[in-house]
Amino acid sequence: METDFVADNMVNKLILLFVLEKMEIPLTENSLLDICTSRNTWLGYMDCKEILFQLIEAKFVYTPSETPKTQSRYNLTYEGRNCLSMFFQRIPLSLRENITAFCKQNRTYFKRSQEYTAEYHKNTDGSYTVVFRINEPLIPDALLEIKIKTSTRTSAIEACKKWKDSAPNTYEHLFENLLT
Repeated sequence: METDFVADNMVNKLILLFVLEKMEIPLTENSLLDICTSRNTWLGYMDCKEILFQLIEAKFVYTPSETPKTQSRYNLTYEGRNCLSMFFQRIPLSLRENITAFCKQNRTYFKRSQEYTAEYHKNTDGSYTVVFRINEPLIPDALLEIKIKTSTRTSAIEACKKWKDSAPNTYEHLFENLLT
């Protein structure tokens, strides 16, 4: 196995691989950046973007092709897991423990934030259209997409905020009442 790691950058690459492993779900680039740079200071923003690109190039991280409605999600390849298993001890123990605890505590939040999306846009008549989606990582199109028109921007924003918590029940209700 050939690696193009530069010695002083190797730990940073291992950190990103470790985060992907501990989250146990495929992650979008935005989620990775949020986890590693915004919510924690494990990596710098530009470093994280560059490292992700390098790990994809080295075939340690895999991403399926992007579709217009969903962002690509990144996950470890066999080679990435193998590399991590050989070198994970180069990540300081306290940092590994910190990453493990964060991932365990926040996995559900990041899963929901990627699978249950909502956005709104202003229409020419002054109203707003809110688009709610439930995405599946391995399905290119949304599992469910609902569009609702609202009269104000405030109501559109509130609807978007409520979607992450209400999406599972909404889907279950629709499925039970329309498809069974």
